[in-house]
Amino acid sequence: MSKIFERLLAKRGFNEDFLHPKYENAISPFTLESMDKAVSRINLAIKNHEKILIYGDYDTDGVTASTVMEQALLLAGVEPEQITIMLPDRFADGYGMSPKLITRAKKQQISLVITVDCGSRNHEIIDELNTLNINTIVTDHHETEAELPEALAIINPHRKDSPTPSLQNLAGVGVAFKVAEALVQEGMIKKGQEKWLLDLVLLGTVCDSMTMIGENRRLCYYGIKVLAKTRRPGLKELMTRAGVKDLNAESIGFQIGPRLNAAGRLDTANISLNLLRTTSQTEAASLAEQLEQLNKKRKTEQINATKEIEKRGVKDGPVIIETGKWHEGILGIVAGRLVEQYQKPAFVLTETSEGILKGSGRSFGDFNLSDALEHARDVIINGGGHAAAAGVKLKSENLYHFREQINDYYQSLHLKNQADYLKQHADLNLTDFSELNLKLLQELKQLEPYGPGNEEPVFCLQDVQITGATRMGAERNHLRLDLRDKNGKYLKAITFYAPETWLNLDPAYDHIQPFIKLIKNDFNGVESCEARICDIIIL
Repeated sequence: MSKIFERLLAKRGFNEDFLHPKYENAISPFTLESMDKAVSRINLAIKNHEKILIYGDYDTDGVTASTVMEQALLLAGVEPEQITIMLPDRFADGYGMSPKLITRAKKQQISLVITVDCGSRNHEIIDELNTLNINTIVTDHHETEAELPEALAIINPHRKDSPTPSLQNLAGVGVAFKVAEALVQEGMIKKGQEKWLLDLVLLGTVCDSMTMIGENRRLCYYGIKVLAKTRRPGLKELMTRAGVKDLNAESIGFQIGPRLNAAGRLDTANISLNLLRTTSQTEAASLAEQLEQLNKKRKTEQINATKEIEKRGVKDGPVIIETGKWHEGILGIVAGRLVEQYQKPAFVLTETSEGILKGSGRSFGDFNLSDALEHARDVIINGGGHAAAAGVKLKSENLYHFREQINDYYQSLHLKNQADYLKQHADLNLTDFSELNLKLLQELKQLEPYGPGNEEPVFCLQDVQITGATRMGAERNHLRLDLRDKNGKYLKAITFYAPETWLNLDPAYDHIQPFIKLIKNDFNGVESCEARICDIIIL
């Protein structure tokens, strides 16, 4: 083991159990409140040949969770024709259980509804299902209210009456997988069959930006292995079109995930759902191409909205709240871009119908969006989500009051040094390039998949000299630096879309401390270790 890798593990507190977690060391699914009730009800539905409706969500977590739940039920013995999957329409229904569910459940004579990635706050819909003698099992990972819906079972590690801290980092798909694990423990699914669902658990967990430690580390460690040999023709086609070469958190988060999300953002999430479920190579190719085109459209919409906001300038206040006539499906992405650029939490809203604004928020640090929306509940129609990502709907006439209450709430917290959360932090400071090599790159791969709590390692290079600075690209806005350490070792470092201050670095006069991540370069079959620049401190 190299000294750098040894130091990195020590700093993060990682040991052999983290590097190579044992699959059998899972946290029991029955630690989750009401899991036993859910399993018993599913068992009864199988024996009675009941019709089951799975209700999901329109993002990657939602469609992967829906597929996991369906396949778990099939493995447990539910007949395929007895299962229906229903996803909400982002534009017509919004997040959560839609009233359309009632109509569909009645029409199809459904007797059991199982939600995934939603349902914890849908009291009225569940009450109405109860009046129709339709049972509901909620599986979710979003924040709950103090009073839970009257569902038969609510499996959510964030339940305020019975929280499960060890599983609170699970994505919706992770909670759905816990149901599969429970069915295995009860002998309803043959042990080992559930492992083939882990490719979906990996996708949903990474794309929902859940922490990559604890139970998620175990699930996603094996999820990478399963994805590498996935049996799903749709995923194979999608990865081919996306140009995925290495399976890691970066390719999932920036190549696979955006394409799966594009369907729910701009069209219908059923395209992504069907891609994950199909066994037909022809259908897989067609669906993957649809997602490719939708993702291109999503990029264009996103860029145009961001440029419009930048051109007119954001309004003053600790929280950015911008409105415009933008596609509803790209609001969350644009909010995220504003957070990066202005280092403030942001809401981006669009008018979806006469007098109604709908939008998404993104945050960081100590400002919890779910709590902020609860504070503003008197001026919104509805809203909720996570600390760092949430959705909201309000009347246009209440926009001023919404902006006022959200910003007042932020100021009432007296938060300090929040921008520090967005600053680049180094895992280690290095003055010697001798161990920055292919061996270290191979060692670092053991930490994949990266994510919150287990970020890709960043190194700060100190006592370095710039021996060359080259602008690259048609617009000359990419940069390559040739760096030398105090011992005369060299390292090439690159960055794309570099800020002007970096592009104007003068090797003869400027002294820098670059923050880098290591990358492998393969040129003409020759592999070498290089660096990607994350940030530069000009001394």
